[in-house]
Amino acid sequence: MTTIKPFKAIRPTVELASKVAALPYDVMTSEEAREVVKGNPYSFLHVDKAEIDLDPAMNPYDSQVYEKARSNLLEMIENGILIPDSKDCFYIYRLTMCGRSQTGIVACSSIDDYLENRIKKHELTRADKEQDRIQHIEHCQAQTGPIFLCYRYQEAIATLMSDWMSNHDTVYDFVAEDDVAHAVWEIDDQITIDLIVDLFAKVNCLYIADGHHRSASAVKAGLKKREQLPSYSGDEPFNYFLSVIFADKELAIMDYNRVVKDLNGLSVDELLARIGKKFLVTSASDSEGYKPSAPYHYGMYVAGSWFELIAKDECVQGKNLIESLDVSILQNEILEPILGIHDVRTDKRIDFVGGIRGVAELAKRVDSGEMQIAFSLYPVSVAQLMDIADGDQIMPPKSTWFEPKLRSGLFVNRI
Repeated sequence: MTTIKPFKAIRPTVELASKVAALPYDVMTSEEAREVVKGNPYSFLHVDKAEIDLDPAMNPYDSQVYEKARSNLLEMIENGILIPDSKDCFYIYRLTMCGRSQTGIVACSSIDDYLENRIKKHELTRADKEQDRIQHIEHCQAQTGPIFLCYRYQEAIATLMSDWMSNHDTVYDFVAEDDVAHAVWEIDDQITIDLIVDLFAKVNCLYIADGHHRSASAVKAGLKKREQLPSYSGDEPFNYFLSVIFADKELAIMDYNRVVKDLNGLSVDELLARIGKKFLVTSASDSEGYKPSAPYHYGMYVAGSWFELIAKDECVQGKNLIESLDVSILQNEILEPILGIHDVRTDKRIDFVGGIRGVAELAKRVDSGEMQIAFSLYPVSVAQLMDIADGDQIMPPKSTWFEPKLRSGLFVNRI
């Protein structure tokens, strides 16, 4: 069973919601964030990436950055930009992008569920990134970025959400600058709140779709609070973390593609010959770029041309869940043995491009001379993600790209 609870969200006024709502802190650089907030003093990036309000030369992990985040958050509350709700509520959050909608429950999820693996992970985290968000949580005394969770579809939950949306008005309904529509409903009826708690208690487990560092940081910050307050009851807000929870069938994962700076000393002909030992290689004439339409198919852009690569049976047969992922086959058959990319976490020769940018972005990076070769991949499925998490296994780095991105600033959980 999983445990969720309602909470008193701190959230923007209706008039300012579209200006406050911001993309997650970790999908843009500090320089990009400074550009985004120009002319918008209400953007939640002033809290989530507070270095944008300080000297650009300052280390973004300096204690002054976290102090600035805290003061900016308090100022937004004091100025009535963000207003605390008066009672514990759940919320329904629907995002619509390119005609496809996904609708989830905004709730606080249990750190004990995380610790006892009822909230399952599929990625490793880095200590430095965890420490950044721990500092942010501790200085703000709040969780400011929701963790993106999913669960296996439950008809009763879907029906409840649909009925509530049909019979109640939205509290927010706006289209963001990237054409993603955001709608929020508040669930303030105690009977319905209790029913949601009971329905999720019947869900065996939740899965982290996106936000491994945020969830790990929230858990560690909560554990530190427990050490400071050994008589804690378990109901305190720090025992939970801010989340938006979607049914698996609501979600779609986009491709997460690769670009590499050089050919590891090979000529293009030598490269094609070596790849041809494990893949069927043909020219791809699509001028807009090759986007794979099936697993084990890859696009490759090199020397101004697109190629289609299809993994031969020997690359696929007899592989386990992790080894049979498209990203694993690319790594194990091309990136490592041919291009010399042994550790994608640390190798500076490789970079990653989210599918939202399209395959034309891959060709652009190569044609500019910044990179020499690019690969487009078929995306991982939600079912694969959950199966891997169920097996307590870890996906290769940069395997999944979720769109649309949850906005920060629409809900803050004060701990």
